[in-house]
Amino acid sequence: MPVVDQTSMLLLKGYAWLPGLRRRAAGDVVHTRLLGRRATGLCGPDAARFFYDERNVERRTALPGPIKSTLFGHGSVHGLDGAAHRVRKAMFTSLFSAPAVAALVAHVTTEWDLAVASWEGRRVVLFDETAEVITRAVCDWAGVTVDDGDLPELAADLVTMVDGLGSSGPRHWRARQARRRREAWLERFVRDLRDGSEDAPPDSAAEVVAVHRDAGGRPLHPRVAAVELLNVLRPTVAVSWFVAYAAHALHRWPEHRARLASGDAEFAEAFAHELRRFYPFAPLLGGRAARELDWRGEHIPAGSLVLLDVYGQHHDPRFWRDPYTFDPRRFLGTEPGPYDLIPQGGGDPASGHRCPGETLTVALLRTLTPRLARLDYDVPRQDLSISLRRLPARLSSGFVLVPALTPMHRPAAPVRQAEGDPA
Repeated sequence: MPVVDQTSMLLLKGYAWLPGLRRRAAGDVVHTRLLGRRATGLCGPDAARFFYDERNVERRTALPGPIKSTLFGHGSVHGLDGAAHRVRKAMFTSLFSAPAVAALVAHVTTEWDLAVASWEGRRVVLFDETAEVITRAVCDWAGVTVDDGDLPELAADLVTMVDGLGSSGPRHWRARQARRRREAWLERFVRDLRDGSEDAPPDSAAEVVAVHRDAGGRPLHPRVAAVELLNVLRPTVAVSWFVAYAAHALHRWPEHRARLASGDAEFAEAFAHELRRFYPFAPLLGGRAARELDWRGEHIPAGSLVLLDVYGQHHDPRFWRDPYTFDPRRFLGTEPGPYDLIPQGGGDPASGHRCPGETLTVALLRTLTPRLARLDYDVPRQDLSISLRRLPARLSSGFVLVPALTPMHRPAAPVRQAEGDPA
């Protein structure tokens, strides 16, 4: 009996789709069809290890066109394998070295404190404000020139690219338009860098991408360079999702606020990991079987899709105690293994397909969430729901707050360093 294609059901059911199929299957492996292709769904740390072995699963031909046209871009590192992937990935890992991450966190922190100082007494949509804060900071850090007047539209476009991921309707087409706009803008910027009519600081992301050479020794096409610059800016701004989730978590479980606000660095990191485990981000990951495969006695045909159930793994009682309880303490005194907590992929970020910016995500959350916990604000009536049918999920209201800053909580007003000022 032919298996019915499940693409429409994925779009309808969202994060619950693959866990639901697995629950109804006789075992933990599910065979289905997606995007017109045979597909096998897997779950768990062992499955993640299997999935991230390039001898088993490849990415080069697996990413659907709609995802390339909205989230990752055509020609990006996400669609490469082998030597081409390793060379391009090395460029990204160099950009997210420990000193570079620390510098970017410092940029974001300065912009955050400046923004918070302007919030007093007005209604703030935390998601939107955070997106603008991070956009300004990451562009400055990356050496990408943006006029102040253009910044809100740029932040909105970067959010829109992520927000159109799982939609076939207006959100999807808005994401395509945003990507086309920003790729064209950054392509012009790369061309200007190369001909000397624009400058970028040495070793900045803009300069590194502009001069990068691929595995064949050739410079990236300016449009591909623009795609990869967006793959620095866009995922950094996507941290806004987790900052809004952090506010939601502190509102629902205020017992965590005091310890987070106290400056306990270990708890702040545990809180960041629990946000990324508990709240919905990537529903699943997909690749293509590189050869005829066998997974625990189940045949996976060469060329078929292999799906890794990310949301299901993060909420499976076999792998997590009380998985539907938000409890940062589960990460105290322990570092999650490379295949256990996989919101941004599994394995080694230096050589595999795990996101090299994951350390930045954790560092930003480790820095921003204590600041949020120390902020005194009211939460007016609003829709705080998070629909698991929406891909990607998002806090409906964006978390509206009204700060009431007292002298005790008021941050020291930082000053944004002007270009050319001494450090």
